[in-house]
Amino acid sequence: MRWSKLFIPTLREVPAEAEAPSHKLLLRAGYVRQIASGIYVYLYLAQRSFLKITRIVREEMDAIGAQEFYMPALNPAELWQESGRWDQVGQIMFRLKDRNQRDLCLGITHEEGMTDIARRELRSYRQLPQIWYQIQEKFRDEPRPKSGLLRMRQFIMKDSYSFDLDPAAMEVSYKKHYDAYCRIFERCGLKYKIVEASSGAMGGKLSHEFMVLSDAGEDWVVLCSCGYAANREKATSRPSPVEDDSSQHSPEPFPTPGQRTIEDMVKFTGEVAARFIKSLLYVAEDKPVLLLLRGDRQLSESKLAEVLGTDVFRPATPEEAERYLGGPLGFVGPVKLKGVRILAEAGLEGRRNMISGANQKDTHLRYVTPGKDFKAEYHDLHEVVDGDICILCGLRLKVSKSIEIGHVFQLGTRYSDTMGARVLDRAGKQVSLYMGSYGIGLERILTAAIEQNIDADGTALPASVAPFEVILTVTNMEIAALREAGDKLYEEMRSRGIDVLYDDRDERPGVKFKDADLTGVPYRLTLGRKKFEKGLTEILDRSTREMTDVRIERAAGELETRRLRPG
Repeated sequence: MRWSKLFIPTLREVPAEAEAPSHKLLLRAGYVRQIASGIYVYLYLAQRSFLKITRIVREEMDAIGAQEFYMPALNPAELWQESGRWDQVGQIMFRLKDRNQRDLCLGITHEEGMTDIARRELRSYRQLPQIWYQIQEKFRDEPRPKSGLLRMRQFIMKDSYSFDLDPAAMEVSYKKHYDAYCRIFERCGLKYKIVEASSGAMGGKLSHEFMVLSDAGEDWVVLCSCGYAANREKATSRPSPVEDDSSQHSPEPFPTPGQRTIEDMVKFTGEVAARFIKSLLYVAEDKPVLLLLRGDRQLSESKLAEVLGTDVFRPATPEEAERYLGGPLGFVGPVKLKGVRILAEAGLEGRRNMISGANQKDTHLRYVTPGKDFKAEYHDLHEVVDGDICILCGLRLKVSKSIEIGHVFQLGTRYSDTMGARVLDRAGKQVSLYMGSYGIGLERILTAAIEQNIDADGTALPASVAPFEVILTVTNMEIAALREAGDKLYEEMRSRGIDVLYDDRDERPGVKFKDADLTGVPYRLTLGRKKFEKGLTEILDRSTREMTDVRIERAAGELETRRLRPG
C-alpha cells in the first residue's frame, strides 16, 4: 500500500486524555480514535493488526477441532435468569427493553447462549465432545473506562465453549485450549505468564489466566522464583512471622479513647500492626459475619466470596454493628460474641496475647488468644502483599501489575445443571454436560504487544501483529532515480509476499522517520540519495535500532529472510 493514498492521522503531541503508554501511542500513531468514553473507532492500521491477530486465533482454534459460530449480541433476559447471572452480574450489563417491554441485554459473554444451543441439540454421548467458538463484539457498561483499549465498553473477544461427558473429558478439552493459547500468544510475539486464577461469577473450580507483566495493567499477579504464580485474587501466602508474648493471661480491657483504626492503635500503644486483630463486620445475605485478619493484612473479597459461597455481601452499617455486636464500629471484636458467625484468616491460628476491640466504645482488649478466648472458622482470607512468604518454597513473593490477555475456565456442570443441558451416557442415563469456557481479548493482545515493545519514539511490534512488516521510505520523491528505484523495490517486495507500506509522501525525511517509528512496523527500508549513489539501501531493525547497509538488488531478499523471525 502507498502511504500517500491512506488515512494514517499521526499526531506530534500526546493527547491530553491519554493515560497508559499504549493508549498514547495508539492515538499518536493513528490507530484509533475515541468517540465516547470506552468506545473507540479502529482506523486502518488498527484494523489491519486486528485482522492478523484474528487470523492467528482462528487458525489455532481450528487446529484443535473447534467450530466457529456467531452468536447474537442481543440476548433475552430469560437465559440469564435461568443461569442466575441476571442479578449476579450487576450494573456492568447493558439492559434494555424492546417495544413489547421484554427484557433484553447485550452479551458480556455467551455461556448462556451456547448452553441453550447444547440443551436443544445435543442428546447423546455419541455427539461429544464439542468445542464451539466465536470472534465477536462484547459489551460491558464499565463504570470507569480507562487506559485506552485496556478497559472498554465495547471490545472484541474470542470466546469458546467445550461440552463433554465427564470430568476427565473436560480436562482434555481444557488442556487443548491451554496449549492453543500458548501457541497463540507465542505467535503474537508476547512474553506472558500463566497463573492460577479465581473463577468469580463465571463459576467452576479451576481456571488459569494468561498475563503480560506491565505497569499499565489493572490486575496483580503473585510470582515466586520457584515457579509459583497466581492472580492476587487467588494467591495464598504465609505472612512474615511475628513474635508473641507467650505468658498466660485472660483478656483485659483498657481505654482507647477515639482510637478506631489499626493505624490509630499502633501509634497509641506502640505495638506493631501484626499484633492486632483487625475485626470487620459484614452482612452476607442478611446475616452478620465477623471477619478477623491480622492487623497488617487486607481482606480479599474474592476469597471471602468463595468461603461464603456468594458474592452478595457488604460492610455492616454503624446501626447493624450496634444491633449485632452491642458496640460501635472501630471497637468491635470476637471475645464473648454470640449469634454471629466468625471467620478468621488462617494466619491467626496459634497466635497468643493479641489486641482486639471490646465491643464497647473507646475500649480494646489486650491478651486475646484465638482458640482460647473465641472460636472461629479459619480460612485463607487475606490479600497477598509483596514480600510475603511462598507456601511452596519459603522464599519471598513478588507482586506485579499485569494485563490479562486470556482466561480459561473449567465450569463443570454449573450452567448445564441450572439450564438443563443433559445427554444420555453410555448406560442410557441422563447426565449434565461438563463445560469449559475460554476467552481471549483481541485488543489486549495488541495493547500488551505495544506495552512490551514501547520506547521514547514509538513501538516495535512483532511482525505477526504489526499492520505491515516493512516500511519502504524514499527520502526525496522529487529525485526521479530515487522514486523509480522505490517503485521497483515496492513491486519486488509485493511479488515476494512481503507486507509492505510504501512511504511515497512528499514529506521531509525527518517526518517520515518519526511516523515510521510511531507505527510499530518492525523494519524500515530507506532509500536515501547518498547511499543510493553507491548502490546501497539501509535496513533498520526497529526493535534493536540496528542499521544494515545492503545492495539494493539484495534488499528484498534480505527482508524476506528477516520477516520470518520468531513472532
